[in-house]
This record gives sequence, structure tokens and C-alpha cells, in this order.
Amino acid sequence: MTQILDGKLLAQTMQAEIAAKVADFTQKHGLRPGLAAVLVGENPASQVYVRNKRKACDQLGMQSWLHQLPATTSQDELLHLLAQLNTDPQVSGILVQLPLPKQIDESAIIDAVAPLKDVDGFGPVSLGLLTAGTPRFLPCTPFGIQQILVRNKIRIDGQHVVIVGRSNIVGKPLALLLMQKGDGGNATVTVCHSKTRDIAALTTQADIVVVAIGQTHFLTRDMIRPGAVVVDVGINRTPDGKLAGDVDFDAVREVASAITPVPGGIGPMTITMLLHNTLQAAILQHS
Repeated sequence: MTQILDGKLLAQTMQAEIAAKVADFTQKHGLRPGLAAVLVGENPASQVYVRNKRKACDQLGMQSWLHQLPATTSQDELLHLLAQLNTDPQVSGILVQLPLPKQIDESAIIDAVAPLKDVDGFGPVSLGLLTAGTPRFLPCTPFGIQQILVRNKIRIDGQHVVIVGRSNIVGKPLALLLMQKGDGGNATVTVCHSKTRDIAALTTQADIVVVAIGQTHFLTRDMIRPGAVVVDVGINRTPDGKLAGDVDFDAVREVASAITPVPGGIGPMTITMLLHNTLQAAILQHS
């Protein structure tokens, strides 16, 4: 019987663990960890994501602030705000919700977040430390993927993981994370992308397939070997308005040994790891 990897349930368990640590930190330091969210423009999906992250902060006893800026905000104005947040002792972590309006260089904004407050794990220092094998803040979605595998006792060590998608948010850092020495790592990783020839020839060899390509139902039943584990990172809207992943869930679950659903899979885990990173940032800043 196929195991459904319930990210929503696991997120609740892990958030309870984090809440206990937040309470200990607050009692010890007299200060609650705090996350500053920056939202530029009125992208509906971004507004939902930020609202969910702030709600989770409040539930765990963390402070949260929303800096909502108009879509016409200039890059210099955004950089000025980040400079203020970088030096604010109440702010443990900074989240700049992507995507940003076209007049703003996303890489410049990511680089401007102080390394000790880069709780998204996207900055060059965070990614450099991960590459060097000494990570500080792990990017939240890859971290969530790793944890949903580890906590469900799915073997990673020595397994062949095929990742479909090479973004800086998921594909690249996930490959680095799963190749790390130690628990939750030691995998052999193949990364596929839009220029890869015959992706199915690679995914059918995998013990674990992770799909983060942004195409509804891209991974079909014939693209995995029986018994493989499938992780779906995609969140897409179908013509009838429903949410769907990058995996043809109903068909693939018939042959996979374990699979994440959409929604309720990796999404809740991403938020949970952001909360984890925010707490760790507060601890580092007060150590």
C-alpha cells in the first residue's frame, strides 16, 4: 500500500517542538524571536503565503511584522528598508517574498539581507556554507523535503535521487543538501532540467524522484519505477481553479511506495522550516 507523506500532520508535530523551544528562548532572553516579512506589490498568491507565515509565527509565540510596499517601489527604497531591518535587534529573520516587480533586481535584494538574518537561506553566504558542507540556514523547501523523508524513515543514504528542476530555490540547494555527509544525506543525486534529454530515462532509475518544474502533472506513471518514492513540490492551478502538483498523483500513487500530496505535502513543511530557521537565527544572534 502506498504511503502518503502527510506534510500537514508532520508540520503540526514539528511546529509544536519549535514552539517549546521558542518559549524556552523567550524565558531565557526576555525577547521573542521575530520575523519581518517584506511584500512588494499585490500578488494574490504572495499575499496568501505571507499571511500563512505570519499566522504560524503568532501561533508559535514569535513576533511577526509585515512591511507591505506598493508595486511601484524602487530598488533603492527596498534596499533602504532592508538596511533598517538588518540592524533592528528585535528582528531575528527577514523574509522578502518573491517574485519582486520587474524594476527590482532580485539577486541584489537577496544579497542585501544580513547573512545572520537570511532565514530563507537564499543568500550567497548561506548557499556558500551549504556548498562547503558547513550549512547555517538551509533553504526552507529543500530542508522541508529532507525532513519529510527523514521523519518518515525513508532511506536517503546511498539512494539515487533524481531532481527535476534546477532552480536556486529548490533544485540546486536540494542536490547539495542530499549529498551532504551525515544523517539525511549521502545520496547520489542527478539533476534534470529543461535541456535534459529523455528525462524519463533518468527518473525510472531513481529510488527517490523530486519534481519541482512548475508543470501540472509533468511526472506520469510510466516515468518512475515501481516502489520509488515521489516528492511533488509543484503548486499549479488547473483550468477549473483547483490546486494540482507537478505529479499525476492518482496514477503515480498506484506504483510509488510513498508520495507527497498537493496540497498538504511540501507546502506546510516549507513554512515550518522557515520558523525553525527564524528560531535558529535568534539563538545565533544572542549566543
